[in-house]
Amino acid sequence: METYVFDGTLEGLLTAVFDSYKKKSTNVKLVSEQHFHPDVFQQHFTVISEDEKAKRVWAGLRKKLGKEWLLNVYKTFLSEQPDAFQHLLVFACYIIDNPQGAEENYGHPSVLAVSQWERKVHREKHRMEAFIRFQKTSDEIFYSHIEPDFNVLPLLITHFRNRYADQKWIIYDLKRKYGLFYDLEKVEEIVFDFSEEMSPRLNALPAQLLNEKEELYTILWKDYFKNVNIPARKNMKLHIRHVPKRYWKYLSEKQP
Repeated sequence: METYVFDGTLEGLLTAVFDSYKKKSTNVKLVSEQHFHPDVFQQHFTVISEDEKAKRVWAGLRKKLGKEWLLNVYKTFLSEQPDAFQHLLVFACYIIDNPQGAEENYGHPSVLAVSQWERKVHREKHRMEAFIRFQKTSDEIFYSHIEPDFNVLPLLITHFRNRYADQKWIIYDLKRKYGLFYDLEKVEEIVFDFSEEMSPRLNALPAQLLNEKEELYTILWKDYFKNVNIPARKNMKLHIRHVPKRYWKYLSEKQP
């Protein structure tokens, strides 16, 4: 088995597929730089990302796959999981080497794995859309920070741009250290350099950054949830199934 090390980008992964054909490698273990541990007894091949190679592989997949499956490939990549990267390489080669319709063969381990990873990432995207809570900053921007299991920020753009089209907003991924900023016209990727004293807690921004009325809004929101809650109908088992505890840190109504 040959070990291919790539830079963790989608372009790099697609380039690895191209290189595996060029080198006529039949058994490849694909590893991102982040997860690679050098072994002095085993050689490895470093994949250099090239847009032209990546485009050729993507074009080959487009000839065989519909839009839904191409999106499945992208979502699986956003999982950032080593196992998912390996299955994507095998899946891409399997699709390219076989007639159209090969993606319907769920008996193939990588076809099944891609469909499973896609569902996990889609579920995380859906929950972020439901559980994100914005805070209004002193400069009139609605801000939220998150720490999802998967890199779902690119999948949130359409939902929040459509839902909050008349408001400037920022959604920042603390785990991956980048965010999205909507300026009423377009969405751009941004990076913050938080100083230690300004680094936000996961469920709130520092008070000095907030709009003067934000604390009042938070209190009113908590009171609303307290008043609509019916203790006699409380079912924590069902509640946790729909709102897992790991998402409570995003919800102001769950904070003391």
